[in-house]
Amino acid sequence: MIPNRLLPLAAALAALLLAACSPPSGGNAGTDPATNVAAPIGGTLVIYSERRYPFLEPVFKAYTQQTGIQIETRVDGADALIERIVAEGATTPADLLITVDAGNLWQAAERGILRSINSPVLEANVPANLRDAQGRWFGLSERARTIMHVPERVDPATLSSVEALAAPEWRGRLCLRSSAKVYNQSMVATMIERIGTEATRTVLRGWVANLAAPPFADDTLLLRAIAAGQCEVGITNTYYLGRLQSEDASFPVRPFWVDQAGAGVHVNISGAGVVAHSDRPAEAQALIEWLASDSVQQQFAALNFEYPVKPGVALDPIVAAWGEFRADPVDIAVAGRRQAEAVMLMNEAGWR
Repeated sequence: MIPNRLLPLAAALAALLLAACSPPSGGNAGTDPATNVAAPIGGTLVIYSERRYPFLEPVFKAYTQQTGIQIETRVDGADALIERIVAEGATTPADLLITVDAGNLWQAAERGILRSINSPVLEANVPANLRDAQGRWFGLSERARTIMHVPERVDPATLSSVEALAAPEWRGRLCLRSSAKVYNQSMVATMIERIGTEATRTVLRGWVANLAAPPFADDTLLLRAIAAGQCEVGITNTYYLGRLQSEDASFPVRPFWVDQAGAGVHVNISGAGVVAHSDRPAEAQALIEWLASDSVQQQFAALNFEYPVKPGVALDPIVAAWGEFRADPVDIAVAGRRQAEAVMLMNEAGWR
């Protein structure tokens, strides 16, 4: 079920999607004008998803309305879903895997459970650094992870990069989420790629020394701690802030876009890949292509206050109000390739 706070948005989005994706008169299948993708009529696609169903339901209902294809979703953590598909092998009912971190998608591809697909639509709509070079997975929404603060308490002029939060002047002023969360592991993995192992080790040790409180279980608790003055700065994904601001417009925390003269803001993705043993690979690919089209991109991202991966697509008003930023252009597959090294350094630094 969709949470009450999302019902008005979901209803509006569903109406927009249905209008945008209505079948042309006299036709049997809808064609999205942005992609010219005509989806097959009827049948069922089974999606194993780490992304929670309330953030998928409106778009999937619109797709069923357009194509007649029913969507069956099974939700669990990425690790559990990957192991399930591996165990099921050729008998898996899964057609599509959706996860919320590029590291998870990379792991799935390395385990051999995603098939390589050739899609000019996805190559045109999804930037190269947000998709697998072999076509096994593609980003569908972008999530920024940056410094959070209350501007009245922390002068933005004193902020620069996430690495700078390791400096002694931030002692007792920093909050972090647990290192067990893959979002932090991916951020550190890309940091290793960018500044090297030794420099990253120094940063992590500085962060741990500067903690105002033990690491938090989730980003929402961390943001509330900043708002309450328990710490002055923290690092979170921006969509958690969007959720809080949608419930309370006066929530005082704001993002600071880091390193705009340097590497840029760390970004990650929510994305999807076609399962290797899918019985309907063409239909599964058509659904990913539809999700990457102009009209659907806007709504898919807005449901969770994220950023569309397709350049030029309009943002949710709450997201747009945070201002523009330059993202780190690193190939996000690094989040998977260097994940083990990142976890090792985080453990070594005492980040729990």
